[in-house]
Amino acid sequence: MTSFDPIVFKQTTRAQWEEAAEAWHRWGPTIEDWLGGATEAMLTAAGIGEGDRVLDVAAGAGGQTLAAARLAGPSGKVLATDISPAILEYAAKSASEAGISNVETLEADGEDLSSLEESGYDAAISRVGLIYFPDQHAALTGIHRALRPGGRFSAVVYSTPDRNGFFSVPVGIIRRRAELPPPVPGQPGPFSLGGPGVAEETFAKAGFSDITVQRVPSPVRLPSAAECVRFERESFGALHQMLSRLDDAGRAEAWQEITEQLTQFDGPDGFSGPCEMLVVTGTR
Repeated sequence: MTSFDPIVFKQTTRAQWEEAAEAWHRWGPTIEDWLGGATEAMLTAAGIGEGDRVLDVAAGAGGQTLAAARLAGPSGKVLATDISPAILEYAAKSASEAGISNVETLEADGEDLSSLEESGYDAAISRVGLIYFPDQHAALTGIHRALRPGGRFSAVVYSTPDRNGFFSVPVGIIRRRAELPPPVPGQPGPFSLGGPGVAEETFAKAGFSDITVQRVPSPVRLPSAAECVRFERESFGALHQMLSRLDDAGRAEAWQEITEQLTQFDGPDGFSGPCEMLVVTGTR
């Protein structure tokens, strides 16, 4: 068993998202259908309004970035940051195509936001990104510093594996086949903030107050389990990172087992993969 190396992890994460950027963008409509409710709850909890300056950390292809920009209006602005420049290009392109001119992008490590103006933002958001930071405390203290006093940060994260079968089933299969050790507390991963009280404690240690957690049922609805596997296989960087320890044949076998196991969520109306998101919000 090798020890966790945060530097290598981030290098691999960046490389995987550079590779998955086009697919994540292409699957955008599916992602917005899936995460629409949680995104709306996040934006509401962050209190974004006309004229606000908004920081979006680990913005990805920018679906939530554009939604925040619409709320901030022409007199506001949204800065979308991500470790992957390729995926930010899609965020910028989407904003341009939508006629939204108040979005800027910045390649930045979410754990090091020291280049940003202190107290320069009215609100901050992060959708399914914070969970993958090796040093979540560094990320949260940086976000806390970037917010004005009274500004709010809201993040969408997964709850626990038992409530997220569409993702925990593939993760479990890959972890077993790749002989990966179980995650330890504080290690990044999809469910790293989902346990009871974990998100609240993590936010509080970074200086946030008035912390709330809202549960949002977010089932993944697609025509079939096979289509869900295609979605995950093409665009889920975290799964690709875990699979990197297997050879081509091993990866193919893993995906075959994942497909077989996910069919348990197929039904008369198609695939409905269990998923529950948490919207965690704190105030500076």
